[in-house]
Amino acid sequence: MRRLLTALLLILIAFAMGACYKPLFPADAPRTQYSTYDRMRDPYTPLEEPDVFGNPRPALRARLSPR
Repeated sequence: MRRLLTALLLILIAFAMGACYKPLFPADAPRTQYSTYDRMRDPYTPLEEPDVFGNPRPALRARLSPR
C-alpha cells in the first residue's frame, strides 16, 4: 500500500510540474477581440510607452493622433 501511495504521489508531482510549463494567458496575447481587430486592421499602437526615466506611461499621443 505504501509503494502505491508513493508511486501515485510521484505521478501527481510530475503531472503538476508539467502543467505549469506554459502560461495560460501570455503577455503578448491580445486582451480582447477588439484589440485583435485593431492589430489586423491598422498598424498596432502600443498601450504604454516608457517615459524619460523608463517608467511605463499611457501612449495617449500615439493612440489619439490621426493615422
